[in-house]
Amino acid sequence: MSCNYIPGKRYEIMRGDKYYPEAFEHVRNPPRCLYVIGELDVLREGLAIVGARKATPYGIACTKRFADKAARNDVIVISGGARGCDREAHKAALAAGGKTIAFLGGGCDKPYPAENRELFCQIVSQGGALISEQPWDVNPRPYMFRERNRLIAALAKVTLIVEAGLPSGTLSTADDAISANRDVCVVPGAITAPSSRGANWLLSQGALPIIDDKTFDSMLMQSFGVLVGFGCHEAAGQERASKAEVLPGVADRGAASDEIELVKGEVAQVLLSCPMALDDLYQHISEHVRMPNLNKTLIRVLVEAEQAGRVQRCPDGRYSMT
Repeated sequence: MSCNYIPGKRYEIMRGDKYYPEAFEHVRNPPRCLYVIGELDVLREGLAIVGARKATPYGIACTKRFADKAARNDVIVISGGARGCDREAHKAALAAGGKTIAFLGGGCDKPYPAENRELFCQIVSQGGALISEQPWDVNPRPYMFRERNRLIAALAKVTLIVEAGLPSGTLSTADDAISANRDVCVVPGAITAPSSRGANWLLSQGALPIIDDKTFDSMLMQSFGVLVGFGCHEAAGQERASKAEVLPGVADRGAASDEIELVKGEVAQVLLSCPMALDDLYQHISEHVRMPNLNKTLIRVLVEAEQAGRVQRCPDGRYSMT
């Protein structure tokens, strides 16, 4: 057995099979077969975090920061298993107790880079997956990494570019995401930093800037429907606490429509007085309204109000009445 062998459940998913992601049907040259080590239930939309292989301390810090946030809110982190930003994205997701997917350039029995073998084993053991369109024992070739980028971009609901120079292989993932009609977000960098020239160029072309935690939190809410700080495990605990501490009168308003109207009134009262960030708005309302799934109700109210043009997001990420 090769010293690079990755232990775990192995699958060959043919095009048209139950677990073959629908997103891959719409990429150029859809893979005939996917070679997978790990769990099949993670083959669903997530957040791709990609960046420079020769990442700077700034790029590594941003990668860790946002991968950790995503994983703690049960968003699957997708990347390419490469050195630099890719590796840090996978590691941060695992450290946060989340699941992550690594798309490999060559076959899964020829993991590259070899020093990431332990990381790849951990990805599988924590319920994630390694995926390749190349047969198990195919050695990686340079063109294969460019090809696998289209799969990363297709499976990701949003692609976050942390660092990318010019030219950069990372930019090909952004191109593929745009071609797949997926959202592209970018962490800005210094205009003097070669490692950020590609990233800043994407911003000039209309990519969504992630300038701080609040803009990232807002993106998670809009794209994945999660309120940061309350992933499914945390939300379950919050729901139990809310049921035990319902304010007088609120429990009697059992209908979902009544709960929504109650939250609407609180949101309007707060935002009419001053703009407020999402997490601050939640904190304020939770002090006055106790109900199961308050976080989900608040998200629904904000999304519907924004779509109706009654609420808007300020450039700094705060919400305000229009």
